[in-house]
Parts: sequence; structure tokens; C-alpha cells
Amino acid sequence: MDPSSTAFHSGASRCDTSRCRGLLLANVMLYALAGCESLKSYDVTFNDVTVYEPAAVYRVADIEDVALHQCLEQTLIDGAITDPTALSALNCSDAGITSLAGLEQFSGLTTLKLSGNQIRNLLVLERLAQLRQLWLDRNDVVDPVPVLRLPALQQLDLTENPRLQCPNPTRIPTGVSVSLPEQCLAS
Repeated sequence: MDPSSTAFHSGASRCDTSRCRGLLLANVMLYALAGCESLKSYDVTFNDVTVYEPAAVYRVADIEDVALHQCLEQTLIDGAITDPTALSALNCSDAGITSLAGLEQFSGLTTLKLSGNQIRNLLVLERLAQLRQLWLDRNDVVDPVPVLRLPALQQLDLTENPRLQCPNPTRIPTGVSVSLPEQCLAS
């Protein structure tokens, strides 16, 4: 066979070089991607051509509070989250957070732990309709009504919020477990 030929023989079949390379590459990629979960974090190249590139981690934007921004950024990197709605759990306890502005873009949150911060205003949380568990203990929350309106809420911790305006028990939805500060339990 002429070495300059663009075809090769494989048993009785014949295939041009570019098509065979494509088939070979497709098979290698299918095998590699099916068998290696860790490939999600690597680019795959073949003959100096990138054939697979993982999706980029979502870049945090429109978060005013620096501490919340940093917590979100690290959580997204750790979880390789590529879409803000894909984030379902966030723990930003004891981070020095004062404002939750911008958090509404993470509408897939179901669990949110914000214990030990200086959070006062909860209006943004009202937009997180999927939120089921919420820890706001050891903060500076005054008005709990916005989070009591959450349709999926099952658990809410408001303990150690000394300025909390104690909610009327009739305003707490049935089926929601709410932990209140001592000043609310005494009345």
C-alpha cells in the first residue's frame, strides 16, 4: 500500500483517515466520560484540539455584601455549580454578613444556614420560594414576617435575635417548626 495514501485497511473494511480518527475519538470520549466522573474538571484535548471543556463555574454577581459574596463564590467553586438556580444548600454561618441583597438569584435554595451574622432585613428571602430550612439564629432580625410567607418552609430558627418582633402564633403557618428567642416564649 502506498504510504502517502489517505486510507488504511482494517480487516476487510476501508475508511478514510479523517473519518476513522473521528470515530476513534468519539469512542475514546464516550468511554472516558462514562467511566471517569473526575473528567468534569479537566479539558480533554486530542492532537492539540480541545474536544471537551467542562462548563465554567457560575460567577457571583450583584451581591452587595462582601462576606456573602465570598461565601457564595467559595460554595459555587466547591460544588462546581454552573447555574445559580442549581445551588440548593448554602451555609454562610459566622461570616459577618449584614445584607442579603442579590441572594434571590439563587432561587433553587432549599436549605440556608445564616447563623451568627448581623442580618436584620429578610425581605430578599421572601423570593426564595423553594426554601424549606432556614437558620437565622444569632442575628439581628427584627421582622420575621417575610420568611413566614415562604410556601415551602418547614423549619425556621430565629433563636437569639434579641430585637425580634415576636410573631403572632396565628401568623405561623401550620406544619412549620419555628424556634423563637426567649423573649417570645415568655410572653
